[in-house]
Amino acid sequence: MTPFNYKGSHVTQHPLSNRMKRNLTVVKSNKVIEAGYRLTLNEQRLVLGCITQIKRGQAISAGDKFRVSAAEFADVFKVPLNRAYGDLQQVAERLYERSVTIQNPDPDAPEIAHTKTRWVSSVDYLPGQGELILQFAPRIIPYLSALEANFTPYRLEAVAGMSSIYGIRFYELLMQWNSRGTREIELLELKRMLALEGQYPAIKDFKKYVIEPAMRDINEHSDLQASYTQRKSGRVVTHLTFHFRPKGEAAGKREKSVVRKITKAEIERHARPGETYAEVEARLRKQMK
Repeated sequence: MTPFNYKGSHVTQHPLSNRMKRNLTVVKSNKVIEAGYRLTLNEQRLVLGCITQIKRGQAISAGDKFRVSAAEFADVFKVPLNRAYGDLQQVAERLYERSVTIQNPDPDAPEIAHTKTRWVSSVDYLPGQGELILQFAPRIIPYLSALEANFTPYRLEAVAGMSSIYGIRFYELLMQWNSRGTREIELLELKRMLALEGQYPAIKDFKKYVIEPAMRDINEHSDLQASYTQRKSGRVVTHLTFHFRPKGEAAGKREKSVVRKITKAEIERHARPGETYAEVEARLRKQMK
């Protein structure tokens, strides 16, 4: 595939199927991992297919364009090739309408409670070549490129075989904790992240349709082994605790953990009644290890 340029914009050229052999890496800001949004499985795959084309530490602009081939998409994610371009076109059209809500987006502007932005600003269709070219929206770019701190990296192959809508989201939330340990998440906060506020009021339905399919995906397709328990306040389930560790050889092969700062917002979000800031941070550090 030859690189091509037009209107002075660079089109990133890295065929997905070839790059899979070189251990494609997804790198996302933790702000995006904990953001509120809901994408279909293929919409998530399309976003990840573009993100893997951004090298860690690379700065991109709103003019940078990312090419995704239907053939490569079908090969990497094991979707039927005979309708890959038509499906990919529909996915891109829906993705263009999707938004993501990032909480406390700017530490230098604490008065901003949240920012809502689109994922992509444009989609170019090349039916003759069976390809799409996408551009990320300007407000999402800082959370996807030139990341120096508070980000999570993982291998695309760890999620490529997943079949549920929520498997990738839960995997990312666990990988934030350096792929080993426990992570407790308030049920209402988890629903906010998944854009499921007000849905599944019965915990049994939430577990059946959201958590269990995600756990199956993680355990069957990823490099993690995961389970979960629940915590009640009185008779109501208020928190879920996820326990996870690398599978077998993955423990020795996993990428070196990234030591990251625990923010004040995280400490306040995970604090238990009566705990000091230092006690919460110590507990979170222990969980991360």
